[in-house]
Amino acid sequence: MPLRWGICSAGKISHDFLVALKTLPSEDHKAVAIASRNLKNAQAYAKQHNIPKAYGSYDELAQDPDVDVVYVGVIHPEHCAVTILFLRAKKNVLCEKPMAMNAAQVREMIRAARDNDVFLMEGFWTRFFPVSDQIRTTLHQKGLGNLKVLRAQLGFRMDKTPRLLEKKLGGGVILDLGSYCVQFASMVFGAEKPESIVASGLLHDTGVDETVAIILNYSGKRQAVLNCTMMIDLPGEAIIGGTDGIIKIPDHMNSPTVMFLKGNRWEWPLPPSPEPLFFKHDIGLRYEAEHVRQCLLKGLKESPIMPLCESELIATITDEARRQVGVIYEADIVEDSCQAKTCK
Repeated sequence: MPLRWGICSAGKISHDFLVALKTLPSEDHKAVAIASRNLKNAQAYAKQHNIPKAYGSYDELAQDPDVDVVYVGVIHPEHCAVTILFLRAKKNVLCEKPMAMNAAQVREMIRAARDNDVFLMEGFWTRFFPVSDQIRTTLHQKGLGNLKVLRAQLGFRMDKTPRLLEKKLGGGVILDLGSYCVQFASMVFGAEKPESIVASGLLHDTGVDETVAIILNYSGKRQAVLNCTMMIDLPGEAIIGGTDGIIKIPDHMNSPTVMFLKGNRWEWPLPPSPEPLFFKHDIGLRYEAEHVRQCLLKGLKESPIMPLCESELIATITDEARRQVGVIYEADIVEDSCQAKTCK
């Protein structure tokens, strides 16, 4: 029996997730319902993607007995409240990154998942690409010797995108792109809390962060240097350096398909997309979807590759980076930023 997906939101990322699902065996994955606050949008997506049911509210999706797991693709500020709605309805959830606006919200989501004994995972798709798996294997086998330095950069020209410019929509580059770099450092250095966090950034006229540099110093004199911007396109290069060699990702470190290990090229091409995508490489969302299926088949409540404690750690790091840069969201100052009626 296939894993039955419910899709929360009829936005661009949900479209790409649905297209990615179509590259997986139909006996393993099936989208059975989609919800949007605009019923017409949900119906349009349902027709386009051959989804049996369309809802005009998230509550209806939460109560659908035919849904095994919900993919939450709403905007950042809604992640916490919407995810908890599904968790309390005993639905397993894959929530797009960033998990929430801050670490306090992430902790609330984790608590809700555990209280309701259901699966929850943050959708850092990067973790599930074959390149990332090869990196973890190499590091586990001490293939680079003692790790010393990591450098990662990610930049896309998005300064005309309303979602990125407005605080009320969760705008800013740290949560959108910087979180990819932070999770990469966390994966490489073993989900360890940094000994120090130093961030410096430039703010847009709207008050959100547009270009940021973050330095994370870890135990054993290991350092990650991370750069992110929404003002220009960057190659998205990442380098992991150890005493016995280097791993290099030449581009798109958030969705890697090529890596060089001690000069040798490794490549895992993505399958062709059956339909146009909004974002490059989004067919790679298939990897996290299949990982969720594997976790649920094993009866797991969280992922061993993207565990909930690490989602909390990543959020604490981005919280501190935002604090130093000077970006504060409403969720940071409102005591119950997940909305009392939903979260408590």
